Amino acid sequence: MFTLPPLPYAYDALEPYLDTKTMEIHHTKHHQAYLDKLNAALEKHPELGNKTIEELLSNLDTIPEDIRPAVKNNGGGYYHHSLFWPMLTPKKTALSGIMIKKFADSFGSLETFKEQFTQAALNLFGSGWVWAVVTEAAVLEIISTPNQDSLISEKYQPILGIDVWEHAYYLKYQNRRAEYIDAWWHVVNWEQVEKAYKNVNI
Repeated sequence: MFTLPPLPYAYDALEPYLDTKTMEIHHTKHHQAYLDKLNAALEKHPELGNKTIEELLSNLDTIPEDIRPAVKNNGGGYYHHSLFWPMLTPKKTALSGIMIKKFADSFGSLETFKEQFTQAALNLFGSGWVWAVVTEAAVLEIISTPNQDSLISEKYQPILGIDVWEHAYYLKYQNRRAEYIDAWWHVVNWEQVEKAYKNVNI
């Protein structure tokens, strides 16, 4: 059975960029709901009990058909949020020169990457996520995914992601997604991004 990972900071730690109430609801209600529904689905198939969430999502075609949609949607939601929280921090962080060069090699510069990432988040229709990923060819790309569709089902390895479901920002920003994205950049944990890149298994 999977468990809810604690936030690595207090609910109010990301103020004024991400508000306390949104963080609390996002974590204790939305993330918890994905977790509960995932666990409920897996209870029907005890033989899956030793699988990691990465193994489940990477091999959806092997999941029994009666719970496959629940594992895809709720497992994706559980996994994505578990990745998302450590990608945020109240501390000032920065990338190393080596990592800045990695972004420059793929996008021209770190600033160009941020501009393209912002546009992808603005342009994503409906609910979903935008990710910076490492491909099987060890190239950095920006990928948008609808709903809770998981990147690792397609062999991409995410190192940075933004949740653009409305529950991530609507209490504070209402329909002003652009303001939310701009605020989100202020709390990106670049140290976690670099750590995730170094842990990529190509």
